[in-house]
Amino acid sequence: MITPELTRAVEAIMRNASDRAIAPRYRSLASHEIIAKAADDVVTVADHESEAILTEKLAALLPEANVVGEEAVHADKSVLERLKDRLCWIVDPLDGTMNFSQGKPPFGILVALADKGETIGGWILDTLTGRFCHAGIGTGAWIDGERVAARTSGESPPVAAISTIFMDEDAREKVIRHIAPHYRLVDIPRCAAEQYPRLVLGTNDISVFNRTLPWDHAAGVLFLNEAGGKAARPDGSAYRVDEYERRELLGASSPKLWDEFAEIIARIR
Repeated sequence: MITPELTRAVEAIMRNASDRAIAPRYRSLASHEIIAKAADDVVTVADHESEAILTEKLAALLPEANVVGEEAVHADKSVLERLKDRLCWIVDPLDGTMNFSQGKPPFGILVALADKGETIGGWILDTLTGRFCHAGIGTGAWIDGERVAARTSGESPPVAAISTIFMDEDAREKVIRHIAPHYRLVDIPRCAAEQYPRLVLGTNDISVFNRTLPWDHAAGVLFLNEAGGKAARPDGSAYRVDEYERRELLGASSPKLWDEFAEIIARIR
């Protein structure tokens, strides 16, 4: 189903949303165009306009598929139910909104296609650089038309980008005590559209995600796995978009690094 023709069409739609809704507002947002959604979470007029464009055009591209967008779910949680038993587009219209609202990179657009909970296609656009990553289940991972294979950083100790933003105090302490001695910890980009490519391109070796909402992770998990890295739940089970209430996801630039990190996680629980 994930044909080159479909990918070209999705890319055109994503670039259109970026050009029309996001790029013109970069570093030019008015204060009333940035709205707090929750503690440490905002939405902008660019998010809403990008999602409207993506929803309309993706629905027209595959009329048999529903669309599950981040802002649509924020308005109506029941939209998530569409992920369980049908073909669905999954849309993050502006990933890295906090960065965008502060006038700094990275940020991008994430689109995935899932069938009955399993992701079968993923597309990631960096809206500033234009870098376009995509993957189809069983067809490999690609960046700007070139097939890619995940590579490690080659550093010793390996590089771990770990977010503690959504961790409780106990979990944060465990990271510092048990994980930090084995890895070089670095800041996260606060943007899944950037974090997953970093795992493929040798910038980071390990990432831990506490919240695993489908619009943040569906495209990236498929992209990393198709590139030969590994993204999975800590118990080794596959990430599914219809298990949106589950937390925790581990990503690594190689299966070996994933196994080593998962073993550490298992020991401290």
